[in-house]
Amino acid sequence: MAPGSQGVQAWVENRMAFLGAQQQDLFRVLKAYTLYRPEEGYCQAQAPIAAVLLMHMPAEQAFWCLVQICEKYLPGYYSEKLEAIQLDGQILFSLLHKVSPVAYKHLSKQKIDPILYMTEWFMCAFSRTLPWSSVLRVWDMFFCEGVKIIFRVGLVLLKHTLGSSDKLKSCQGQYETMERLRALSPKIMQETFLVQEVIELPVTERQIEREHLIQLKKWRETHGELQCKSPPRLHGAKAISEAEPPTRKALEPVPSIIVPPGPAPVPKARKSKEKSREKGPTSPANGPGAEGNGAPGSARELLHPQVSPHHQSKESLSSRESEDTYL
Repeated sequence: MAPGSQGVQAWVENRMAFLGAQQQDLFRVLKAYTLYRPEEGYCQAQAPIAAVLLMHMPAEQAFWCLVQICEKYLPGYYSEKLEAIQLDGQILFSLLHKVSPVAYKHLSKQKIDPILYMTEWFMCAFSRTLPWSSVLRVWDMFFCEGVKIIFRVGLVLLKHTLGSSDKLKSCQGQYETMERLRALSPKIMQETFLVQEVIELPVTERQIEREHLIQLKKWRETHGELQCKSPPRLHGAKAISEAEPPTRKALEPVPSIIVPPGPAPVPKARKSKEKSREKGPTSPANGPGAEGNGAPGSARELLHPQVSPHHQSKESLSSRESEDTYL
């Protein structure tokens, strides 16, 4: 055996052990979700979502993050009949008409249903479509701002793949169009280009919710009521935190020393002055007007307490020293 082969073999064994542990964690997370939501069960599209989460956090945190994605960000996506993803496909197609009329007209002419090309995009949150660097950037925005980021990414990919007559020259039929959508250009999936296009695309939560109501009404007219009664989705981390009540009571400052209410203490110098005033003759300073100014515990005294003679002597000493120094 070569000298360096033992190190390579050890690295391979460690790598295989790590991958085996990752697979075990993935199985545990997905199994835990099926037990947590038995009415939904297991959906194959959840595996890429859980795999990305496990690359950044332990298994238990990945499980609870998966729960948040399935219940708050993408509710109903992994239900039995995939009604929510079909509804979002129609929303995406309607928004495409405003973003790229050329791509919308071509897909309508070829009679390509949105469910044929956007299912993997949306259900896997582009984790199986985009390069890894782009996936991380898209997921950062997705967690912050919600499902509108998923819609924007899909619209950008459709616009830059089928949005001009030059690009449609090689997509004359349905088969060629689907192949083009499966093999997207690396340029439009590149991190810098894609993120900038997503940020600049004017698609808001309000537009998505408006289209959701329109498509929901059409669905009820053609298919009846939705069988999956999922809660309304929330657009981003801020909306989720505002919708959920706080689990803990807010911390309040508790004083460690409690002073009972009572009259404020009078300085000793103040008391000696009052005694001398009582013994001496009455002067304008001892009149009724000065009584309020010298009353112990008054607001003026609390706001501006008098300085003790000890501090006055120090101040006078320092001032004299400073005068001698400057002289």
